[in-house]
Amino acid sequence: MADGQTVLIPQPSDDPQDPLNWSWLKKHAVFASLLPGCFLTDWVITWGTTLFEQQAMDWKMPVPAVANSISGAIFMQGPGGLLAVPLVQRYGRLPVLFWSQLLTLICTIGAAQASSYSGFTACRTLQGFFGAPPQVVGLSIIHDMFFFHERARKINLWAFSFLIGPYLGPFISGLLAAKLTWRDNFGVLCGFYGLSVLGILLVGDETLYERESPRKYHIHPNPTVERIFRLTGIAGWRDAETRPSVMRVFRDLFGLLLRPYLLLPTFFFVTFITMWTIGLVSTMTQFVKPPPYLFSDTAVAMLFFAPMIGTLIAEVWGHWFNDFLFERHVRLHGGTYSPENRLWGVYPPWILGMAGLVLFGQTLQHHLSWVGLAFGWALNCFSTLGTTVAISAYILDVFPAHAALASAWINTFRTIGGFCVVYFQMKWVAASGPAMTFGLQAVIVAAFIGPVVLTQVKGAAWRRRSPPPAGHGS
Repeated sequence: MADGQTVLIPQPSDDPQDPLNWSWLKKHAVFASLLPGCFLTDWVITWGTTLFEQQAMDWKMPVPAVANSISGAIFMQGPGGLLAVPLVQRYGRLPVLFWSQLLTLICTIGAAQASSYSGFTACRTLQGFFGAPPQVVGLSIIHDMFFFHERARKINLWAFSFLIGPYLGPFISGLLAAKLTWRDNFGVLCGFYGLSVLGILLVGDETLYERESPRKYHIHPNPTVERIFRLTGIAGWRDAETRPSVMRVFRDLFGLLLRPYLLLPTFFFVTFITMWTIGLVSTMTQFVKPPPYLFSDTAVAMLFFAPMIGTLIAEVWGHWFNDFLFERHVRLHGGTYSPENRLWGVYPPWILGMAGLVLFGQTLQHHLSWVGLAFGWALNCFSTLGTTVAISAYILDVFPAHAALASAWINTFRTIGGFCVVYFQMKWVAASGPAMTFGLQAVIVAAFIGPVVLTQVKGAAWRRRSPPPAGHGS
């Protein structure tokens, strides 16, 4: 017990190298080095959504065709996250995080300098692939450094960082669009990635710790050399002897997918709650720049305050409500805890998300004030963060030794929907009208709450019948 009242789960070892034993300052410095990469994961993709009109003039293409340049990047986030998992488990969190940010920086420079649409789209696709790992590494780093009772709040911050990124990026790029060309705009994005790399260089550290079989590692006597080894993966290669092989991690990765208590709340819920959110941020300029709204670049940028406010409110809500659910359940059940209790956190934001989609569609259909668009969008984004935090906390509770693997599937299913919706959202609106389109999206979200309810009712039995694979770290 750290404070005489709270039982520490897991129990820390006596090893000062154990991340659970690190000081509060070091834990939060390492956590802070992760967050810029999480911000930038989707930020890098949506950054260009306010620049489609400029690029369309340069390349003499229709705006909807230029907008397709981001769909490959959205799709490649899934494979990028899945392929990062074995590397994270075998060679460590830090080198995967470092190389992810460095390679995405290089791809961003390439996009800024691309001389053709095809070259630009190729660089953007690689941005999605290399930029995905921070969203996968996040749950593992939280699991490595923080105790059970501390994790919900850290998950909330981690989820907040990658869910506000899609709106903060276009907000900044939209403001810059009034003064800069799209190439210079992407140059600013390169600067943000440079800061992310710098943060990892300065305060990032390796959190992978073999708790089940602790052992002394060979550490280079020169601290600078050891630091370089850790960053680049040489230390991970050196220390990988007792860690699971890449093939074993892949087997476990796909083995998790056979567990209904992972598949149902992720693929059958997360996919359909997030796809419309990604669709909105990818197509928003095509709704508000033409008549009747005729938004300028600066006005479009200001509109992105709406989803950011919704996400910020969800962050505050998540801090309070997830702690309330946990403490209440423990108090009422004699100190015991059931992971399925986490899923109660899904329902309030789920309801508000449907209301937001309906409000957005009706406002657009009847040419009502832009305030309706902003309010509906904010509600939708509140829903996305609120539900994602609850699902992620549940998944981490039931797969504590497979945090990176489970997180990779959450990220993959989140991006599948986003990849698809870019191709059909505007066509759907043109064919059926905004009210019908967004109303049906709300109906789809309503229908897919079923798998969450089923998981909450049957999850404990499923876990007993089909437990996770044997753990090999998080």
